Amino acid sequence: MSELANICGFHNGVLVTGASVEMEGLKLAGFQRARPMVINEKDGTVLLLVPGGKFLAGDEKIGVNLPAFYLGVTPVTNGQYGKFVKAAGHRAPDNKFWQEAGKADHPVTNVDWNDAVAYSRWAGLRLPTELEWEKAARGVDGREYPWGGEWDEKKCRNDKTKGNETTARVWGYPEGCGPWGHYQMSGNIWEWCADWYDNAAYGRYKQGDLTPPSQGTARVLRGGSWLIGDPEGFRAAFRDYDVPGLRYDYDGFRCAGLGAGAVSP
Repeated sequence: MSELANICGFHNGVLVTGASVEMEGLKLAGFQRARPMVINEKDGTVLLLVPGGKFLAGDEKIGVNLPAFYLGVTPVTNGQYGKFVKAAGHRAPDNKFWQEAGKADHPVTNVDWNDAVAYSRWAGLRLPTELEWEKAARGVDGREYPWGGEWDEKKCRNDKTKGNETTARVWGYPEGCGPWGHYQMSGNIWEWCADWYDNAAYGRYKQGDLTPPSQGTARVLRGGSWLIGDPEGFRAAFRDYDVPGLRYDYDGFRCAGLGAGAVSP
């Protein structure tokens, strides 16, 4: 709750997200209006509502209708994951820095898809589907990037903005928030989704069949990371994938809430 107070607040009756929201003379244009939110008691994840209805999916901007769902405003952090490791006896991330004090509010990395599913179930949450992730990232207007139609390297953590570092704080780059108020839907880390990767999936979605792939050899990753600089990888429609058992320092995840339209991992 204390951290939430630092990044959310009311300004002229509007709930907005962003560090320094109470500062005198803050330009609200740099922040996004937040939808109704809930806080998951088990792990402290803050989830924002993505309303139900149609959005434009994929490169062809297919009209897809989804039920309302809640999605974590940020990726899961090292601090959150550490509580899970301690409480559940789960294996730790495969790196040396995840327990450093200065990295507690950075996204957890070096976790594979199975680790992400295990954490989500422990927290009483789940991984988002690929379509849910995309709707949260691009809203209903088919935008190219979470913040709008044009690439701007200063609005996310990428190879051009990382300096000598890798990941950034999950509350960083507020000017790059998505249309519903979610942070870092582009950049910082690639995010695991619930779905198997299937190159033909969007062809079926175009025909109205929204059934996710039932099998495969790789799981979907979305969002781009600190490691890359090509704007293509940060597009809201860009699809990536990897073997679910691999753990890299640029892969992490965020959780979705259980509820209408939810599909448990």
